[in-house]
Amino acid sequence: MELLKELYLQHFGKEAETVVPLPQSGSNRQYVRLANGPNTAIGVLGNNDKENNAFVYCSEHFKAQGLPVPELYVSDLANQVYLQEDLGDQSLYGLIHQLRPTPQGNFPKELVAIYQKCIDKLIDLQVDGASGFDFGQCYPRSAFDKQSMMWDLNYFKYYFAKLANIEFDEQALEDDFHRFADYLLSIPTQYFMHRDFQSRNIMLKEEEVFFIDYQGGRKGPLQYDLASLLFQAKANIPYDIRAELLNYYHEQLSHKGIEIETQNFKDNYYGIVYIRTMQVLGAYGFRGLYERKAHFIQSIPYALNNLEWLLQNVQLSQQFSELEKVWQQAIALEQFRKPAFVEQDKLTVRISSFSYRRGIPQDPSGNGGGFVFDCRNIHNPGRFAPYKKLTGRDESVKKFLQEESHIDVFLEAVFALVDKAVQTYIDRGFKHLMVSFGCTGGQHRSVYSADHLNAHLQNKFDIYTELQHIEQELKNWEN
Repeated sequence: MELLKELYLQHFGKEAETVVPLPQSGSNRQYVRLANGPNTAIGVLGNNDKENNAFVYCSEHFKAQGLPVPELYVSDLANQVYLQEDLGDQSLYGLIHQLRPTPQGNFPKELVAIYQKCIDKLIDLQVDGASGFDFGQCYPRSAFDKQSMMWDLNYFKYYFAKLANIEFDEQALEDDFHRFADYLLSIPTQYFMHRDFQSRNIMLKEEEVFFIDYQGGRKGPLQYDLASLLFQAKANIPYDIRAELLNYYHEQLSHKGIEIETQNFKDNYYGIVYIRTMQVLGAYGFRGLYERKAHFIQSIPYALNNLEWLLQNVQLSQQFSELEKVWQQAIALEQFRKPAFVEQDKLTVRISSFSYRRGIPQDPSGNGGGFVFDCRNIHNPGRFAPYKKLTGRDESVKKFLQEESHIDVFLEAVFALVDKAVQTYIDRGFKHLMVSFGCTGGQHRSVYSADHLNAHLQNKFDIYTELQHIEQELKNWEN
């Protein structure tokens, strides 16, 4: 944390007044927003030197090419930290869920226009970004080659197929994996491939689009990033809109002087969609079935919907019998294919404890906040020596709060307010609510309150909860 503060001071010439951690995504990188008045920046701590080097190289190269990526302000790669431009909190993913509250709802024309703008900029990234680019700087591979494909295919096998108890002949499936990878290797790969080009990695600021999280990029086929964008499982773009945007992409390529015969382009595209869908299912299996993270489990049915559509509508030029048996078993998995599971997409309540010294946490869902409860009116155990190094999860602190403060009365009022909101959100089909508890240090009263609200909601409602103790996580990081 101190290193990021030093970088902020080095770049802006003033100390950061607020330092607020941002939610982690699927990686181990830590993100923090540092600010002093209008001067904001995103600080990043990455524990992988090669990945950090790749990000810095890509950022500098793309910015020099005039491509829509955040400016890299300053880096200290020896200490695994860097500071970059703050693009705000509005991602394309968040906008999708604002304009289209249910996955089955209409897909507004406004979203189609934004997707078209993303496609225009994507082509610039793929084509212009590859010009003069040193692919030897990429991590973990310089190209989307056979090794990359085999990693993805085995990711699908071990973290989805096996965990979902799908039956297969190991050797026959391995043979099909090699044949499928060889089949895809016929596609031209001289372009920059973002690798994870989906709506969460597209930021919207002042009516412009920007791309983030390209540190895993490499040389690859044009179709991969388009497949990632249009077949992103949770975005759930209607199939007619996907076809319209596929045609739009193909047309825009010709404006770049890239002419690819339509049928050949689409055949290669759908082959890529298959491997991307398997890679995604592997990721959902690892994060959901193995790590038991609710968000990823919720996403599995949407990925299986994509797979089912492919099996019904796409005829590959080669047959992969064992792989096709696995696909058919996957789409028949009852635990993920029940309509109730697909459509319920339960309300998620994000519950946080925080320190007012660092500021109120941001709402990662894009809804713009929620409840913020100030616990500083409650008698503070942190003032007494026996409790200074403890938290609201320690029994002696719990006993102090229950016997020496009015925290039970406070929480009774909190429960009444939040319960009403939760029930209303469920009735109206809303998907996200954030509740934050703040105290002076984010250690005792706020932690106790957040834990008790989490237990209360889990006992009373059929919803998902995400519990985060921000100050405690930061202390673990700093230690």
